[in-house]
Amino acid sequence: MKTALTIAGSDSGGGAGIQADLKAFAAQGVYGMSVITAVTAQNTVEVRSVQNIDLSIIKDQIEAVFDDIRVDAVKIGMLSSVKTVKIVADSLEMYQPKSIVLDPVMVSKGGNRLLQEEAISALKEKMLPLSTIVTPNIPEAEVLINRSIQTEADMMDACLAIKALGPKTVLLKGGHLSGDPNDLFYDGVNFHWVKGERIHTKNTHGTGCTLSSAIAANLAKGATLLEAVQLAKKYITMAIQHSLNLGHGHGPTNHFYELYERANLVLCENNFERM
Repeated sequence: MKTALTIAGSDSGGGAGIQADLKAFAAQGVYGMSVITAVTAQNTVEVRSVQNIDLSIIKDQIEAVFDDIRVDAVKIGMLSSVKTVKIVADSLEMYQPKSIVLDPVMVSKGGNRLLQEEAISALKEKMLPLSTIVTPNIPEAEVLINRSIQTEADMMDACLAIKALGPKTVLLKGGHLSGDPNDLFYDGVNFHWVKGERIHTKNTHGTGCTLSSAIAANLAKGATLLEAVQLAKKYITMAIQHSLNLGHGHGPTNHFYELYERANLVLCENNFERM
């Protein structure tokens, strides 16, 4: 059994954060573990409040996992404060996991800021150089490089600028541009467009968390970086196509749709055999 560790915030609504990460790990067939960096009181409409976890508890969670269980890949999500960024970075430098997927979570789907302004510099300085792959969307990338991204050519320039900050590879998600949500993967030498299709639904809560977690899971299973990105893109597209209309805002993706379909098929076959 391959393993993956998520270091992120908790979403009480279950659609994003730690909850989405663990669902994505399970759906990809890896054993999931978690380090909670913050607790958010949120649902599909809003983030009502955020409480950062004590730094000593964050450090203890990381050490408890690494000291006992092999970690095949790490996914990093919400690191809301400078001190949280530093304690996570220092811990990962010590344990040196093979694959680190950084999803630079800054703003919730409802527009609530999840990363303190002063923590952005720490993220760039401490976390990006440790990352095997960083997966910003367009608004997050604009913050990282302090420039506007309006076209596919801008996306290519942005990948170059983000790569210069230290990560091994970059996946720039194109969903915020018009047209199909094509993502751009840059491995430091070549660009690869990962094509997508625009699915018209408001139920996209947790898509970034889910995509980055699926990348981590596939890296844990031995996929190359490009393969992991392509497999994760296919998975999140399926999860959005069959997203769940829960709550009054942005509903969650359907992490286990394929599993449910297989289970229903087996149930139907068993019932048919009894007839």
